[in-house]
Amino acid sequence: MEKGEDGQAVARLAEMSDDALPAGDVTVQVAFSTLNYKDGLCLSATGGGLVRNYPHVPGIDFAGVVESSDDPRYAPGAPVVLTGWRVGEAHWGGYATKARVKADWLVPLPDGLTTRQAMAVGTAGFTAMLAVMALEDHGLTPADGEVLVTGAAGGVGSIAVAILAQLGYQVAAVTGRPETEGYLRDLGATRIVPRADLAEAIKRPMESETWAGCVDAVGGQMLARVLGQLKSNASVAAVGNAGGLAVPANIIPFLLRGINLLGINSVTVPYARRVAAWGRIVTDLPMDKLEAMIQPATLADVPALGEAILRGEVQGRVVVDVTT
Repeated sequence: MEKGEDGQAVARLAEMSDDALPAGDVTVQVAFSTLNYKDGLCLSATGGGLVRNYPHVPGIDFAGVVESSDDPRYAPGAPVVLTGWRVGEAHWGGYATKARVKADWLVPLPDGLTTRQAMAVGTAGFTAMLAVMALEDHGLTPADGEVLVTGAAGGVGSIAVAILAQLGYQVAAVTGRPETEGYLRDLGATRIVPRADLAEAIKRPMESETWAGCVDAVGGQMLARVLGQLKSNASVAAVGNAGGLAVPANIIPFLLRGINLLGINSVTVPYARRVAAWGRIVTDLPMDKLEAMIQPATLADVPALGEAILRGEVQGRVVVDVTT
């Protein structure tokens, strides 16, 4: 990304020397990256308020092998994965064949996962796993009843549906795109909830107790409705704000039903929790379901895909092969 004469950022492919890479402990030969909503913002003409300095290399996730390292934890040839830490926003990211980052930002690629699969997971899947773990930490079990996933056809939602179904939960998937119903049922959803059913504001602070838990990628009015439909002592893991920043909620469900609103921050998760989440991904995310989510792409495809994800037109997970 670079600034044009009109002050707007534009994306183009360019060859640069290794000397242009930012400072860091570890240089990684990147194999794959992916596409998230934040990537779409970073690729936009304004940088989405996330990118402040140009030229810039977006890509908030990447996986590859270590080329060189000043840190004894990562030897040359070691496979690694990176999500978070504002890489791709404040620090050059994964839309390149090489990246140089701090060693503390990396995680060893877990056994049983390829670099391609790791990027099919990416920040979206990592966040979904953190959300499921948080719900479990607050007592959720499959015996408690249906778990709602909002924005279910998106990156976080798709993987949340697949993980929850694999773990034995009944999953109700919310979508505004009827054409995704087959896709969501293939991932394991047992019920499809039209977005319109939860989009309308109501005056009552509480409705019938319906959901044993929720992974919410939407926020806004929909989150407010879900809070009033949770069973007693149930929790929502909030992972996104596609439906708006403001939540017109009422305190009554918190006081009378003891519900919990859990914020999921995947950017600066401590190392031990990161490793645990990636380990759970290997065991709890069925790889055949993951494969069904993948939309392959090259670096040349990324600008158009960035625009598409901001319009809500990307289904599942885009995996960018940076070597082609």
